[in-house]
Amino acid sequence: MEIRAGRVPVHYVEHGTGLPVLVLHGAGVDHREAEACFEPALDGVAGLRRIYADLPGMGGTPAPETLRSADDVLDTLLAFADEVTGGTAHLLVGHSAGAYFAQAMAARRPAHVAGLALVCPLTAGLRDVPEHRVVTGPGEMGEIGDDAFRSYFVVHTAEMLERYERYVAPAAALVDEAALERIGERWALTPDHTPAYAGPTVVLAGRLDSTVGYAGAVDLVDHYPHASLAVLDDTGHALPHEQPELLRALLTEWLARVERSI
Repeated sequence: MEIRAGRVPVHYVEHGTGLPVLVLHGAGVDHREAEACFEPALDGVAGLRRIYADLPGMGGTPAPETLRSADDVLDTLLAFADEVTGGTAHLLVGHSAGAYFAQAMAARRPAHVAGLALVCPLTAGLRDVPEHRVVTGPGEMGEIGDDAFRSYFVVHTAEMLERYERYVAPAAALVDEAALERIGERWALTPDHTPAYAGPTVVLAGRLDSTVGYAGAVDLVDHYPHASLAVLDDTGHALPHEQPELLRALLTEWLARVERSI
């Protein structure tokens, strides 16, 4: 499906009916990765309309020349949220760069956001990012996957390689590299000095995340007054793939808090 958000036609897929849940993927992929990871954790919950969008310059969503900064992308995502939800309350779930934008969306429209879930969030001040380290190897199989797989996943198994090849790698050919480079030159969002988002929040991080680290995620707990935090051991930036059962459990707890707050 496609809906126009300001000047940009945003491609998305959705499942179910009820309270909208906007799920935002990270950089260099498209909605298929987020759908593969989060749909198993959400599809068993009644009353949720799960919406998986392609961010500008990825998947089926273009990034016209008018998009020249992260602020422009944020404006597009806010317009998309307004259009696809009809301006009603919704949940926000983001992974990596998607979590970076989700934080800003909640800050801009707190009255419209019923809950916020941040998974391996990109933050403005990255620090203490660990070196990449593999914790589960393929045994007698030898080295598996390409460089992109080996640098993204810390769990190197046939199952994780299959997930990478099915849900991550196909998006690479669809990325508008020139657009992402253009936007990346102004990747930092303009600081927002509004009060911290006060709704139910969950922050998940991988202790071995060599892309954004986990220290920035830990810092967010002091920012959000109703945040739960989990730092998962033996897990990297591909946490949604590598720890599906824990992801489901932690999102279920978060959804229960959301339900109590509505």
